[in-house]
Amino acid sequence: MPPRNYTGLSAWQLLVAGLALSNSGLAVPVEDSPRQYLLAGLDLPPKYSKKPKSPYNPDYRDPYDGAVDAVGEKLDPLPYRNGLGASVLGPWNRERSRQSPDLVRPPSTDHGNLKNMRWSFADSHVRIEEGGWTRQTTVRELGTSVELAAVNMRLDQGVIRELHWHKEAEWAYVLDGQVRVTAIDYEGGNFMDDLKKGDLWYFPSGVPHSLQGLGENGTEFLLIFDDGNFSEESTFILSDWLAHTPKSVIAKNFHLAPEVFAHLPEKEKYIFQGALPGSIDDEKPTGKGVKKSKYNFVHRMLEQEPHVTSGGEVRITDSKNFHVSKTVAAAHVLIQPGALREMHWHPNADEWNFFIRGRARVTIFASEGSARTFDYVPGDVGIVPRNMGHFVENIGDEPIEMLEVFRADEFRDFSLFQWMGETPKKMVVDHLFKDDPENGEIFWNKVKSAEKDEVTLPDSGKDAESEQREL
Repeated sequence: MPPRNYTGLSAWQLLVAGLALSNSGLAVPVEDSPRQYLLAGLDLPPKYSKKPKSPYNPDYRDPYDGAVDAVGEKLDPLPYRNGLGASVLGPWNRERSRQSPDLVRPPSTDHGNLKNMRWSFADSHVRIEEGGWTRQTTVRELGTSVELAAVNMRLDQGVIRELHWHKEAEWAYVLDGQVRVTAIDYEGGNFMDDLKKGDLWYFPSGVPHSLQGLGENGTEFLLIFDDGNFSEESTFILSDWLAHTPKSVIAKNFHLAPEVFAHLPEKEKYIFQGALPGSIDDEKPTGKGVKKSKYNFVHRMLEQEPHVTSGGEVRITDSKNFHVSKTVAAAHVLIQPGALREMHWHPNADEWNFFIRGRARVTIFASEGSARTFDYVPGDVGIVPRNMGHFVENIGDEPIEMLEVFRADEFRDFSLFQWMGETPKKMVVDHLFKDDPENGEIFWNKVKSAEKDEVTLPDSGKDAESEQREL
């Protein structure tokens, strides 16, 4: 057989010809390499395509328990960790597993039987009414939510949450849209205001009030009550009270004939479509005994100047800048991708968290060697009991926006970083690095500034995480 002539052939033709001949067992003058495939405009074969290993297999090792964004990376978590574990043979909820990868494969540092600290509003019963809905998270849904309870409510344009009051104080954050609030204070002063996204209101125990959706899409908000046993069904409602009072008594109370009240609602209205209101000036009462409240029941939280940190922003609202809010304090926190709400604890109240956007990992240290890790997505509620150490880590590719809410008049926390820097060097090194003085010196040089950084972005956090995932 005469020798082949390869002169004048293109790289692509050489590669194809070479591969064809190599499959037949004949020697070819072509190097089978990634470079030759790329020069020829061909896709790399599987043997040259390096894909990152899934962290959920028996061979994966991670001695540092790095975070995994199972939702963002579309991974299916399985109970494998550093050579231990096995696959799943029985029924398996893949979507739930993706949302809680650290329950499927807890960090090796987790230990003990700490109670559940996570609940999703998606699992709460929704009460549907005319032009709106409501759902709640209380101690009945989340057993560890003992200090605070929450209601998520939606009111369409013009829809009213009827005149009512509570035994508990009510704190609220407007998630979207616009809402009008009305109330009277303990001295009978009248209050009205219109609120938008990021605004707050607070009504002390017993203060009667109403809420109405404004604007094209109405409003949605989060209500917080200063007792975990609160129930939205236990509200004192105007129409319900009158429906259970003899009309002869109602007539006497208002100095009118009983016939005037013949067609009062027979049961509570709760949430219902109302007439679109005019401006506050047009709607405010003008009777002889009407007087304006001397209290301000609202606060523009997102209009506060934020405390900017290396990894995000913090806005704190408590009785020091929202004077009427005596039983609820809160922080609005932004955590950038790769950043950490630093390791800390709160000495004066349980922390009740609501995640508005982003994906988070939280490990709670409960003393006695107990710790447990939870993952959170938008719409989730998290609890951290008072004095328990914890952090909030952004494991996703977008900022975390969250509320930290407390049954307290003031926001207080202790920073682990700051504590270390304000403790004598020898004391710190003897505790943590007695047998490793070289790394003890590195650690002390980092913390000695004692600079509190509530949301911190590690100097090389992204690089370290990227390197670890390649292992």
